Amino acid sequence: MPGDVLRDASVTVLLVEGHSDRLAVEALAVRLGHDLVGAGVTVVSMDGVTNLHRHLAELVAGRPAGRVLGLFDAPETAHVQRALEARGLGPAGTEAELTERGFFSCEPDLEGELIRALGVERMQELLAEHGELPRFRRFQYQPAQRERPTDAQLRRFLGTHSGRKARFAPIRIDALDESRIPGALRALLTVAMRRP
Repeated sequence: MPGDVLRDASVTVLLVEGHSDRLAVEALAVRLGHDLVGAGVTVVSMDGVTNLHRHLAELVAGRPAGRVLGLFDAPETAHVQRALEARGLGPAGTEAELTERGFFSCEPDLEGELIRALGVERMQELLAEHGELPRFRRFQYQPAQRERPTDAQLRRFLGTHSGRKARFAPIRIDALDESRIPGALRALLTVAMRRP
């Protein structure tokens, strides 16, 4: 549990929704030359945003000097706002207030942000490079997928096999043009690396 491990109030905790999000944040930190460990920054997967209340309760208690930051999916904004306000970390009723508290939203989620940043052609090239393009082509022909835009198909495809999102998280980060790094990811790391 985060509360058992991260008792040091000098540690900055980055809460992310899932394992693939954690891998993406850590890969981007390496790519940008940030030493998370040296800066006292730990990335914690919540295993779903519904666990935010519990993680905040464990991390905020007894950590008056510590920082808790986060990355979340835009459709979960209201849930994040309620959780922050319930723990006395608000007000967080607007996007500006959320970002001021170090919580950044991905539209609609990190998968969507990375696919948009890479572009559907580059994303399909990455699938080809890693042996997944034939599976994706078969997936595209499923009746439920045929009429969907390619970016939506890619988002869904990445989540259809256990471990695929996690496998491709660092691959996509490494493939990004630096000018295309999603703003929420860059902002989260910028705030995390800033000394309190």
